[in-house]
Amino acid sequence: MSSLDLGVTPAQGYAGDITPQLAHQWWQSGEAVLVDVRSDAEREWVGFVPGALAIAWKQWPGMALNPEFDARIQTASPDPKKLLLLCRSGVRSIAAAQRATTLGLEAYNILEGFEGNPDARGHRGIVGGWRFHGLPWKQN
Repeated sequence: MSSLDLGVTPAQGYAGDITPQLAHQWWQSGEAVLVDVRSDAEREWVGFVPGALAIAWKQWPGMALNPEFDARIQTASPDPKKLLLLCRSGVRSIAAAQRATTLGLEAYNILEGFEGNPDARGHRGIVGGWRFHGLPWKQN
């Protein structure tokens, strides 16, 4: 076990939960693939992580399950690398990580997601998340 693995919180049905900072470390070191499971609309309107693989878990409008998810997640990495799943707040990425795990992949949920939880006024991006922690992202 590497020293980086010490930041993993055990989870039910997938490899574990990790902080955005640890996810970024693993991704930058090349030991993992970052997969953004938000809808195409979310990435377009809210922002995206340059270099992350985009495989929506659910698609807008209607938020129906993506029928291509299984096939695309299975080919997300040509090597058996860890998959780091990112959504808006770290909820959909749990379901996606559970599904990836049932497909035989090593999948982790990124806590707080891209935008984090809403603050007292209902605004995201203030309390936590990938953007909040100053990790790389862009907006169109």
